[in-house]
Amino acid sequence: MPETFDVIVIGAGPGGYVCAIRAAQLGLRVACVEKRETLGGTCLNIGCIPSKALLHSSEVFEETTHHLAEQGIIVGQVGLDLAKMQVRKGEVVSANVKGVEFLFKKNKVTWLKGEGRIVAPPGRADQETPGVVNVAGTDYAAKSIVIATGSESTPLRGVEVDEKRIVTSTGALELAEVPKSMVVIGGGVIGLELGSVWRRLGAEVTVVEFLDGILPGMDGEVRKQFERLLTKQGFKFRLKSKVTSAVADDTGVTLKVQPAAGGEAEELRADVVLLAIGRRPYVEALGLDAVGVALDERGRVKTDAHFATSIPGIYAIGDAITGAMLAHKAEDEGYALAEMLVGQKPHINYDAIPGVVYTWPEVAAVGATEEALKAAGVAYKVGKFPFTANGRARAMGATDGFVKILADKATDKVLGAHIIGPDAGTLIAEVALAIEFGASAEDVARTSHAHPSLNEAVKEAALAAWDKAVHI
Repeated sequence: MPETFDVIVIGAGPGGYVCAIRAAQLGLRVACVEKRETLGGTCLNIGCIPSKALLHSSEVFEETTHHLAEQGIIVGQVGLDLAKMQVRKGEVVSANVKGVEFLFKKNKVTWLKGEGRIVAPPGRADQETPGVVNVAGTDYAAKSIVIATGSESTPLRGVEVDEKRIVTSTGALELAEVPKSMVVIGGGVIGLELGSVWRRLGAEVTVVEFLDGILPGMDGEVRKQFERLLTKQGFKFRLKSKVTSAVADDTGVTLKVQPAAGGEAEELRADVVLLAIGRRPYVEALGLDAVGVALDERGRVKTDAHFATSIPGIYAIGDAITGAMLAHKAEDEGYALAEMLVGQKPHINYDAIPGVVYTWPEVAAVGATEEALKAAGVAYKVGKFPFTANGRARAMGATDGFVKILADKATDKVLGAHIIGPDAGTLIAEVALAIEFGASAEDVARTSHAHPSLNEAVKEAALAAWDKAVHI
């Protein structure tokens, strides 16, 4: 008989490892399947964590080379040791993935090393009959199986990735030298973050985007200002354009670019091309067809409100299912599912899940956009406050951007917030909490905020949405 667990989680990314740890904390016998040599999934190994390490290092380099003199700090000749920067990035990744391994041991989660495939679902008529997951040739049984396999970079016809000249985010994190020129295909979060890294380190960066603006789906006013700020930083944008082919040779890549609506193509030349048009669920190797787990038209696992798939006893979370492909969204789902498996009744408010672009300035959003509220016919109020009027931002020399808060016109309930500016990813948490608790703009405005702090911009935007801002 195969070794039996209460729960087998397939995938040890943020959703999977959190689900496994929480289930173990609740008294279940848990195993987590991971084929990588280290835990943490895409996020910790080749995504969120290494990219933020390089973003931070490149920000420090940019600050030292271009902005310290403005503060009266004079330094000598500044050099770039990219190899050492990459080593530091690796050390950051190593510390994080080892931390997850420690948590597995602490909470007695068994790590099943290898690629997992669902051989048999838990019994339909008799729920005591466990399902079977095969890992590297060995069968393991479980009463519940959780799919938490994450996502992979979406391919583009005519663009063959080699992770050297034509790279995804994986290869873009491992470049051994700064390219003189880089073309980023896709004006979304990943492309703009990694494009920022290499632009700061010296590359000429051109973004080719199919739509008429960057960051599709985010607040329109934020998108426009962010594009202006990135242009000021040196980015070039080719909007309403599509790449039809990219061919690498020994010295670079030749791309053919034409208008999105059709028309004559022209050639672009770059040392490196970053393909960043989005991500797709990674579920092909799981054997889902054989056990009857249904997928939707975009290849995502179909689930109900309790993360249950079409097959009883099999669940799915994170990037494998519908919704924003965000590590913290996956974590929330993993935590909630673990509690559901022991009979608890947690709830996730998806309107309170923020999204952040970790460029400089940062961009952050939570809740509804103005465009979504207009489309839904919701009457709303807008409160805005610029960082130019915030004392702490002035002291920091970081006055680009603003805070925008949207509130229901009748009830004053906070419906959304959009921030572009310093530490936006931290500032947005306050508004996420307000949305989670159903707070009004007045509630936020009447909450005391430390002075001088960037958070005061949130208070003033809330004041503006509720009644009238004081400091502008």
